[in-house]
Amino acid sequence: MKLSEIGKTGVKIPPIIFGTSALGNLYTALSNETKIEIVQQAFQFVPAPVVFDSAGKYGAGLALEKLGECLDKLNIAPENVIISNKLGWKRTPLLTAEPTFEQGVWMDLKNDATQDISYEGILNCYDQGNELLGGRYFPQLASVHDPDEYLNAATSGKDRDKRFADIVEAYRALADLKKSGKVKAVGVGAKNWKVIEEVSKEVELDWVMFANSMTIMHHPQDLLDFMQSLHQKNISIVNSAVFHAGFLIGGQFFDYRLIQPDTAENKAIFKWREDFFALCKQFNISPAVACVSFATTAPGVVSIALNTSKPSHIKGNVESVTTKVPTAFWSEMKEKGLISKEYPFL
Repeated sequence: MKLSEIGKTGVKIPPIIFGTSALGNLYTALSNETKIEIVQQAFQFVPAPVVFDSAGKYGAGLALEKLGECLDKLNIAPENVIISNKLGWKRTPLLTAEPTFEQGVWMDLKNDATQDISYEGILNCYDQGNELLGGRYFPQLASVHDPDEYLNAATSGKDRDKRFADIVEAYRALADLKKSGKVKAVGVGAKNWKVIEEVSKEVELDWVMFANSMTIMHHPQDLLDFMQSLHQKNISIVNSAVFHAGFLIGGQFFDYRLIQPDTAENKAIFKWREDFFALCKQFNISPAVACVSFATTAPGVVSIALNTSKPSHIKGNVESVTTKVPTAFWSEMKEKGLISKEYPFL
């Protein structure tokens, strides 16, 4: 399995990164045995180093805690794992019946979480994350978690300016962590790629992570132009949420919202999926493989981040990043208007 360098940092990663939100009880509370099996399966099907993407927000730190526990119980050598920690949320005591952040999303939590995007806040999140990981494993990659959501909470233009200044200060903290050797690469991830572009103009980055942005269904030219510019600057790209939160492989949620064919826009989305599934069946290609394969084609994409709550899906996820899709399939996708006929990277 080919490894790709993150920027010019010397850190090399495989073409698949494993998300850890399931370890934090996203949508369902998994048993400890299942969580250990998820991590174990990742090491079974990917040669070291294996990369895990986590965050203090995932289950109010539960994902980081369980990741550290699983790695330790499996006796994984620290040099065989790379951890990416998205910083900006820290664990706090649970003082209400339910956690106050993202209600109804995380199950059976014993803690709450609060956001702190600032210079000191990021350093505090980094230190707490290391404690949750258990003291044996440490993140090599670090970023600010969902700066787009932080900016979206602004109540005025002035408030947004203040919040953006907070983000820049947070990256000053990350730069200091990198300078001191505590982390090796600094990045940014967001669902709104325009915010990634905005941040990239103000701070030095080694990598970016797009979510719900560059997919087989949605790949606007201005985004592709931006990705090309990142590639030219040796800023690596990790592509994530390439199934639009599972919709493109048969799920009920599209970009994390329950969707029904009840509007013209939604009907068009369902029609696209129907035609896509039909073409995949014609070519005997899994929709997941098609989605992942397309997501790797743009310049600068070094890895795909995939999530699962089922250990049995790990093998298929790994195969999806290595399976080659025939050129004829892409030609038909273009012919039927399912991907842009102008898409230049196929």
